[in-house]
Amino acid sequence: MDLLLVCISGLFIFLGIVGSFIPIIPGPLTSWIGLFSLSFVKVVNISTPFLLISFSIALLIFLLDIFIPIAGAKKFGGGKGSTYGASVGLLIGLLFLGPLGILIGPFMGAFIGELIVNQNNNKGAFKAALGSLIGFLSGVFLKFIIGLAFGFYYLNFVWNARNDLF
Repeated sequence: MDLLLVCISGLFIFLGIVGSFIPIIPGPLTSWIGLFSLSFVKVVNISTPFLLISFSIALLIFLLDIFIPIAGAKKFGGGKGSTYGASVGLLIGLLFLGPLGILIGPFMGAFIGELIVNQNNNKGAFKAALGSLIGFLSGVFLKFIIGLAFGFYYLNFVWNARNDLF
């Protein structure tokens, strides 16, 4: 049973790291679920304060990820159209352009989304798209770093319990 929990925890950690790039999966929270499920393994010693602090960090990054693209778009003169467009553009970009879609998709989505809302302002739409892209990439970077950190802790906990697990 313990090995099954270790594998399930590892899957959640991996999904959390992948979720850093895919907006459908809440990356930090998914990685935290991996740490939380690992805490049920009898030979792995994860303290309650560690789980509470790591959950607080995951929740904070999750909430920041909602507001960072909006702040980036607003800083450069955009609105909701560019923010929603960046998210939709990422999904479409990933589907049709693969990894390159991570950069092109949000930018084009934000640009088109802002043009839909404000049809006469091409220059403003471009600036808003740039701001939304910068905000989006900042959020992706934060989620990725937290996902890697949680992955590091996962590996550390499993490594320390390796003699009892295997």
